[in-house]
Amino acid sequence: MSVSDSAAKTDSGIELPPYLDENAGTKKSPPGEFPYTRGIYPDMYRRRLWTMRQYSGYGTARETNARFHFLLAQGQTGLSTAFDLPTQMGYDSDNPRAEGEVGRVGVAIDSLLDMEELLAGIPLDRISTSMTINATASSLLLLYQLVAEKQGVPSDQLTGTVQNDILKEYAARGTYIYPPKASMRLVTDLMAYAQAEVPNWNTVSISGYHIREAGSTAVQEVAFTLANGIAYVQAAIAAGLDVDEFAPRLSFFFNAHNNFLEEVAKFRAARQLWAEIMKDRFKAQNPRSLVLRFHAQTAGSSLTAQQPLNNVVRVALQALSAIFGGTQSLHTNAYDEALALPTEAAAQLALRTQQIIASESGAPEIADPLGGSYAVEYLTDQIVERAKDLMMRVEELGGAVAAIESGFVQEQIDEAAYRFQRQVDSGERVIVGVNKYQVDEEEVIETLLADPELEQAQRKRLARLRAERDNEAVTAALHRLKEEARGSGNLLYPMKEAHAAYATIGEVCDTLRAVFGAHRPGVAA
Repeated sequence: MSVSDSAAKTDSGIELPPYLDENAGTKKSPPGEFPYTRGIYPDMYRRRLWTMRQYSGYGTARETNARFHFLLAQGQTGLSTAFDLPTQMGYDSDNPRAEGEVGRVGVAIDSLLDMEELLAGIPLDRISTSMTINATASSLLLLYQLVAEKQGVPSDQLTGTVQNDILKEYAARGTYIYPPKASMRLVTDLMAYAQAEVPNWNTVSISGYHIREAGSTAVQEVAFTLANGIAYVQAAIAAGLDVDEFAPRLSFFFNAHNNFLEEVAKFRAARQLWAEIMKDRFKAQNPRSLVLRFHAQTAGSSLTAQQPLNNVVRVALQALSAIFGGTQSLHTNAYDEALALPTEAAAQLALRTQQIIASESGAPEIADPLGGSYAVEYLTDQIVERAKDLMMRVEELGGAVAAIESGFVQEQIDEAAYRFQRQVDSGERVIVGVNKYQVDEEEVIETLLADPELEQAQRKRLARLRAERDNEAVTAALHRLKEEARGSGNLLYPMKEAHAAYATIGEVCDTLRAVFGAHRPGVAA
């Protein structure tokens, strides 16, 4: 059988004919016009390049601050912060559950003291900061705001994003703390607080990235991400917020994976679907409420420990798909991340990848440069229709929260991941350097080794803080937080008071755990 006669399919199972005639192409509105399939601005990157964010964080605040300054000096245009697992899960560095994890996969932040050191010398009125944080997003936003106040920066000048997308944690990642109902209260409290106090902050970054990293297809990534977005909009409206007040501050976070044309189409399809949802379902009137703005990160799960320099090519192609797809900001992974946290040299090369595309490829010159391509238009329409069908199944189950609680979303992702791995194991799907084109001896590359003394240093720093702060003020503030949690008021105001007194993230989370409980998979809230 010749290659042209064999059936070809994308990762989502969309069948690709050998060629597409002119009838397969669909004319779309120009970039900058509803439904924004072709981009959110008429002139896209001629107007302004995407923000170049390199995801950084390891060890203590001091080490990460040094990496921030290094990357800014190399031309990075926005910060993106990774936090360690204890910080993500609401445990202080001296908690027994944190042992061995402090500063390992991100920076350890226990209190305002750490946040002050993390942001030392960073002009918060000029730098946009993204924080990949969910269960403890409220605490991290408040700590950021408190540092800005100490710097004399008004809160209305702060720009950035907290991920604050707890639903995908239950479905695909696992860094949740409280049961879903309590978690959704914190999400909407943050949205209301930011609307009043930090008006230019993006309050939720609805994340498909981790859904894709868990093994979903591109169609599933779009469908489940937008279903989660619907749930957040519904929750915010139920909490009394006006859709046209909060929707312009919503943002999204997608994966840029390997199948180049499907990825370009995926971003276009997601924009179209979200615009239609906000206009038709939620009757939004503000055009900015209809616009899907997104950050993209190249696919960490696609990086291989075998022949790691091959990852440079993968990352470049993935980055180009996000740019052709119209991303607003981008992180490019370092080639060594399948082995360890990135070295300075690897992080610099990842940033240079974006800069070369921006400066040398011509890609930013034309909005939606693949628009009108028969293949991309066909794939865009296919993803739109297939994602709609999957979102309808979620709706029939009662929406995103119910679909997650029933296990439907997790089962769909697991099945897709299993199919993918079977294809790799059988050789049907080629991973260069892994199941084809292997080498007998792998090149040894330099990796970043975590200093084992950093964990002890962080614990000692925390002990000094507890000894030197006003513990009566901390106790009183935490008591007020507990009382508010038992009621229905916005929790971020008493949380800010507690953190301003140098209460730790763990102490704040323990206070809320005492009221809300902790989520256990399979146990109803």
